[in-house]
Amino acid sequence: MASATLQGYLDCSATTPLAPEVASAMAAVQASAWANPSSLHGPGLAAAETLERSRQRLAEALGCSGQLCFTSGGTESIHLALLGAAAHLWDGTGSAPRCLISAVEHPATTAAAERLGDLGWQISRVPVNREGLLELDQLETLLKPPTRLVSLIWGQSEVGSLMPLAAIAQRCQQAGVLLHVDAVQVLGQLPFDFDALGVDLMSLAAHKLRGPRGIGLLLARAGVRLKPLFGGGGQEGGWRSGTEPVALAAGFAEAVERRLALLEAAPRAMAGLRDGLLTSLLEQPGLALVGPDPRRSPSDRLPHHISLLVSGQDGRPLPGRALVKQLSKEGYAISSGSACQSHGDGRSPVLSAMGYDPLTAASGIRITLGDWHRPDDLLALPEVLSRAIRVSRPELR
Repeated sequence: MASATLQGYLDCSATTPLAPEVASAMAAVQASAWANPSSLHGPGLAAAETLERSRQRLAEALGCSGQLCFTSGGTESIHLALLGAAAHLWDGTGSAPRCLISAVEHPATTAAAERLGDLGWQISRVPVNREGLLELDQLETLLKPPTRLVSLIWGQSEVGSLMPLAAIAQRCQQAGVLLHVDAVQVLGQLPFDFDALGVDLMSLAAHKLRGPRGIGLLLARAGVRLKPLFGGGGQEGGWRSGTEPVALAAGFAEAVERRLALLEAAPRAMAGLRDGLLTSLLEQPGLALVGPDPRRSPSDRLPHHISLLVSGQDGRPLPGRALVKQLSKEGYAISSGSACQSHGDGRSPVLSAMGYDPLTAASGIRITLGDWHRPDDLLALPEVLSRAIRVSRPELR
């Protein structure tokens, strides 16, 4: 059984604790390869070799034969992908091109798209259905000129929907449009081969799969050109200046290899644990699943993810934030959707985009599991959540 703290930590789409194996690997690298990898002396060369070994480990694990650029995290990777690619797609003259994003993107993608809008790009949002899945017919229509760039989330962090990436990539290829994918939530939950996916750019982060905070990756297909966000020493193939964090890169590689080994050994373990908990939760009054139902379409949902809408005994929506606070008192850490996407009133833009009314859009909660959880760790949660619902008060109409 996990420690009491980890046993009740059910917010793994936000971040995850550093795995002991990853911490050990980072400590060893910090002791032996602490120098600046751009330096030409012995310690610098040792650091450079360690950095490139970590890059190669990640390339092999993720199936990427193109370029791997280390960044500070998912947000920077997304900005580098969109702004860097856009700089080579349009020189600012002639008709403005269009960038497509979905209606349920992470705020980092929305912010990067807004930056493109400031530079003169047209920005359009592709709608999603009631389960948070992209409307492919709308995407196909919007891929016509003047669209030059598409950026879509693969695994939606708040409602767990897995976009149909193969169909999306095929349509973008046919239209000759560059495709960037935010795969931050997918890394560590599903194995994938970047080269086989048919996408051009992919953003990743280490801390969602028990790796270190402060490091991300941008994967790029061979031949993709990017303009760096800022100048300096020209590290990372000229795409990202700044002294590389060698120990963090080693931790990232260790975390990815560790997690993929677990997936290979027990590919359905996380989904099975999730499905058992979901069945127990839906037996409680006032809880309704939101997003794809994994019992009907398991390939449409992240395997560690549960998102629920909560209502009181009178059927009125209850504020998700209040339930998060109540469960925290009981030793459980969940979230009311994605904290960085909530309005001041708690209303979720993601649930709003899926067609829910304002009160319902403020009643969502998210439970996301870690690879340390076992069935016994979750036995008490349904009753604790049911008790929290009974003591919570509905939003005033």
